[in-house]
Amino acid sequence: MPVPFLDLKAQYKSIKTEVDPVIQSVVETCAFALGPAVEKFEKDFAAYSGAKHCIGVGSGTAALELILRGLEVGPDDEVMTVANTFFATAEAISLVGAAPVLVDCRESDALIDTDKIEEAITDRTKAIIPVHLYGQCADMASINAIAEKYSLYVIEDACQAHGSGFRGKKAGALADAAAFSFYPGKNLGAYGEGGGITTDDDELAKQLRMLRNHGMPEKYKHSIVGSNERLDGIQGAVLDVKLKHLDQWNGGRRTNAALYRKLLSDVPGIILFETHENREHNYHLFVIRVKNRDEVQNKLKEKGISTGIHYPIPIHLQKAYEGVGWKKGDFPVAEKLAGEILSLPMFAELTEGQVREVSEAVAASI
Repeated sequence: MPVPFLDLKAQYKSIKTEVDPVIQSVVETCAFALGPAVEKFEKDFAAYSGAKHCIGVGSGTAALELILRGLEVGPDDEVMTVANTFFATAEAISLVGAAPVLVDCRESDALIDTDKIEEAITDRTKAIIPVHLYGQCADMASINAIAEKYSLYVIEDACQAHGSGFRGKKAGALADAAAFSFYPGKNLGAYGEGGGITTDDDELAKQLRMLRNHGMPEKYKHSIVGSNERLDGIQGAVLDVKLKHLDQWNGGRRTNAALYRKLLSDVPGIILFETHENREHNYHLFVIRVKNRDEVQNKLKEKGISTGIHYPIPIHLQKAYEGVGWKKGDFPVAEKLAGEILSLPMFAELTEGQVREVSEAVAASI
């Protein structure tokens, strides 16, 4: 029987009696841009993440861009990130006028290769953006140590890491600031676009609140040039309801991931990414590696099993950056993984039977 890649309808049905009234409340009070629902969510998500502040914004991309602006990163600066990430990570760096500098990933876990960071640092480097890819935190201990040595900012790209952890602390409380995406398909997803920023820095938080709202500390008084990146009231209300269920949903994902790993670990032709004992993976995605990826994906599609590829083209090979001077072969691990990765169905409501069905179909397709 068909197995969807993600089933948001199933999630909605499970919280319908909670989420419908809060949406109606926002409609009735007409607090559509920011407002009490956003303020409550910001307070609750900051507490959940272990951060002092949360600033709700329009998207994960906006979160990254505004953090960089708040830290006064701009032209003549370089910001380091990893080659195998969603385009928005590098895009945000470019949007503030800085130059993205890429580092290859580790083949074992697809996370930024911390052994390659120092060799990429120059006198223009101002920040590092490690990406918690697929929901597993990067090696933040090593990254923060390097950043301290060279006086660099660290910004977590936690857009896939809601509820993930590193050595007992949650993503969002591991660096100078963190960017989250609340795109509908995320572990904590809005009913539309949305994003958030967490930080312990009081002054940065103050700047970010102005930057998201046309540079206004109060209405019609513009202290700086900002932008319009406010989080909608309805999204704040929805996210606050969902936040109460996040740990349970992540637990469901971990259960499904454990079964996938049990069923697929000994299948010839399948490589599973390493997970780390001191990092709590939220399994936003469950990604395997297979040499004949396109063939496997097509066979699964024929059986009604939906899959994804995250991400098929590394940043340095994207057309948007063809003028930078990067070329094929510059980041060989990222390129290798891009041709082999396949994301299997993963969501909290996925049943044991569906996981077994997908695993059997994958094994038969190799």
